[in-house]
Amino acid sequence: MQTEIQAVRTADLSLGQGEAMVATAVGRQDDARPTRSRVAPLLEGALRRRGLAVSSGPLQAVPSSKPTDPVLLAAAYTPHGAAEQTAAVAVAPDDRAARDAVQSALLELESALRSRAVLLASPRSFCAGVDRAIEIVERALAQEGAPVYVRKQIVHNVHVVQDLERRGAVFVDELDEVPPAATVVFSAHGVSPEVRSAADRRGLRVIDATCPLVTKVHAEARRFAGRGDTVVFIGHAGHEETEGTLGEASDRMVLVENAADVAGLRVADPDRISYLTQTTLAVDETAEVIEALKERFPALRAPHSEDICYATTNRQEALRAVAADSDLVLVVGSVNSSNSRRLVELSTRQGTPAQLIDDASEIEMHRLREVATVGLTAGASAPPQLVEQVIDSLAGLGPISVKERQVTQENVQFALPRAVRAI
Repeated sequence: MQTEIQAVRTADLSLGQGEAMVATAVGRQDDARPTRSRVAPLLEGALRRRGLAVSSGPLQAVPSSKPTDPVLLAAAYTPHGAAEQTAAVAVAPDDRAARDAVQSALLELESALRSRAVLLASPRSFCAGVDRAIEIVERALAQEGAPVYVRKQIVHNVHVVQDLERRGAVFVDELDEVPPAATVVFSAHGVSPEVRSAADRRGLRVIDATCPLVTKVHAEARRFAGRGDTVVFIGHAGHEETEGTLGEASDRMVLVENAADVAGLRVADPDRISYLTQTTLAVDETAEVIEALKERFPALRAPHSEDICYATTNRQEALRAVAADSDLVLVVGSVNSSNSRRLVELSTRQGTPAQLIDDASEIEMHRLREVATVGLTAGASAPPQLVEQVIDSLAGLGPISVKERQVTQENVQFALPRAVRAI
């Protein structure tokens, strides 16, 4: 499967020890139509996991007798009757460790070659609240120019954050990192009244990108606490949405994360108790916690409508529609995305192994060796183009059939705040 030739991408291409360049396309000298490598993201990830510093770009194989020219380790393969595919990586000629790592990665790729079915869960990727939050930052940049400061990640996705950073957004953890009188955007997860007061004291111009469904929970917290209830908030400790909601009535709210926490819960008046939930929880696990609360506190009062948002619920139902028929589920989303992590946990509870990936480069090819059917979905903060990248990379391993399973259609839209509406 593997061949070795001398190659350079440009005359000044230089690779040091421990470095590799993965070819996104490979051409020979005077080749006007280089061959695109669909598996380039898979190789990038495999080599990073082997400790190499990896870059990527088109490579051209040219005759060379210079001993210092990078060596191109290339594999041409035709998996199960598909069109010929190409995988290639350039390394320094005297870097034996890098060459061994490339050979190992190419063998891992070879072990994953086969035809597959891809079951695509729908709905997936961006929800209305995420679309709105990203558009708010984009409009603020268009209106004011860079920099525009954003408290915390606008949504929990590394690709979204990096893209906005390239365009001039500056993400900060706390408001004291924002210059006085500057513009700051509050993230989609919401903030506590204390944070809003701090922004006022510093004279900051605030643009609020809090998801309207999170704002609903905040209003419920204030209302329930105002009528004298102890408000039990079901959520994950340390999550930005949890911290913001608890801050709405910190003296009357308590946090529980699971059913086991309910047993040790103490409240001032068991007849005046209500509950709220984080918007991105697993529906089935949350139901267990609510049932435990009802058994312990029969007077428990519920919100008028579910706090777990429509997008979280829909993506979990869509996952159920594909997980049972899949050998492996891939969930596109970042590790700090609560709703994405819940999808991985849900698939695992249903008996189908799952992997959370930021993009195709994080797919561990050895896990695909015996996988005939891949379930594929994405959390509500993951860009849809990352799903397309995963499909394209899987197609580089052999012929694929893609079937979408849609459980519902989403047509929710949220209005933009007045501060950016004119742009």
